Amino acid sequence: MKALIIIPAYNEAMNIERVVDNIIENYPEYDYVIVNDGSTDDTRKVCKRRGYNIMDLPVNVGLAGAIRAGMRYANYFGYDRTIQLDGDGQHDPKYIKAMIECMDQTSCDIVIGSRFVDKKKPVSVRMIGSVILSFLILITTGKKIKDVTSGMRLFDKAMIKKFGYDMHYSPEPDTLAFLLNRGIQIEEVQVEMHERLAGKSYLNFWSSTWYMIKMGFSILLFQWVRRRK
Repeated sequence: MKALIIIPAYNEAMNIERVVDNIIENYPEYDYVIVNDGSTDDTRKVCKRRGYNIMDLPVNVGLAGAIRAGMRYANYFGYDRTIQLDGDGQHDPKYIKAMIECMDQTSCDIVIGSRFVDKKKPVSVRMIGSVILSFLILITTGKKIKDVTSGMRLFDKAMIKKFGYDMHYSPEPDTLAFLLNRGIQIEEVQVEMHERLAGKSYLNFWSSTWYMIKMGFSILLFQWVRRRK
């Protein structure tokens, strides 16, 4: 089974070297590609200087567009599985093996690297939003996803094609609800996530709140359209 790590990166010049060097030095069994999503900092220069494998998108297309580009790359070069890892250093590649083993054992389509399989969610405004999204997915699909906002995910070959070529598929919680209601099997594996290595997340209190509102509405809308059909 050929596995590819997809690293979407937007303005991660301060983090990308540590993320990629860790993969190259400690996990050579996996190939990788950095999808530079129109960064305005030195992300591209750093990657070119270090000779990293990079897809350099000329404009910022957002996370969904970056993942779509990475999935098309994986499909073109015949990869059987892809792993989405953020470019900020929060996701630890050491858990990829357990995620692949879970997919092999369950024959599922997607495995989420989850912070909350064995641990409770901390009390915070952001986690309240996560709890609400998990509840909405539960009541609209009958399935419980404990870490709906985790960006660490493993996809099988069928999902590579769906996320690469179906414009309706994005790496967001509403897509998980959509897929669950179409019989796609999703599993979760417990992982630990690190704090961002450097730089600042684009998400603040207001953007996080707006994101949760949009996702909640979209989850409910998807199910309304599904029932109408």
